[in-house]
Amino acid sequence: MIIGNKIMLRDKKLADAKDDYTWQTDSELARLDAALPLTTTFPQYLSSYVRELRYPPSNRRSLAIETIDDEHIGNCVYYNISKIKGEAELGIVIGSRDYWDKGYGADAITTLVSYIFRQTRLKRIYLKTLDWNRRAQRCFQKCGFTPCGHLTRDGFSFVLMEIRRKQWQEWQTEAERTQKQIPPLDS
Repeated sequence: MIIGNKIMLRDKKLADAKDDYTWQTDSELARLDAALPLTTTFPQYLSSYVRELRYPPSNRRSLAIETIDDEHIGNCVYYNISKIKGEAELGIVIGSRDYWDKGYGADAITTLVSYIFRQTRLKRIYLKTLDWNRRAQRCFQKCGFTPCGHLTRDGFSFVLMEIRRKQWQEWQTEAERTQKQIPPLDS
C-alpha cells in the first residue's frame, strides 16, 4: 500500500474487475484515452483479467486508486519500463466521476511518481495526453511534468510530458520549503 494525502495506491485484485470493466466500456472515458470502448463480454474480460493478475508483465505495474475510505475510484500504471533507458511511461484514469476535479488524480500522480523515484533507479517518467485535454495537461503540470514534444498516432495528436528525477527532487525540496514557511494554525 502506497499512501498519499487523499488516496492510497494498492495492487490490483479480482474485486476490481467489475469497476475496471465498467470504466473500459464507458465511451467518454475511452475518448479521453484515445481508445475505443471495450466490446467484449464481462466473462471474456474476466478471464483475461484473472490471467493478468496471475502472470503480470515484468515491464508493467498496475495499481488501484482508492480513497482513504477504501473506495476504488480509478487506476494508475507505469509501463514500458526500460531499465536500460532508465524510464517508464505513466497512465492514470479516475473512473468514478464523483472524484473528478477534486485533487484525487493529482494526489495519485504525485504519490506514484514519488514512489517510483524512491523505490527504483528510473531517471525519467513520461506520459502522453491528448492535445485538446487541457484539464489533464494542467493536472500533470501541477504534478511537476513539463511538455517535451508532440506525437501523432492513429489519427490522434498528443502532448508528450515528462518529469526527470532531478526535477522531481527540486520540486520536492521546494514543496518542503513552502510547507515550512506556512505557520501552524494553532500559533
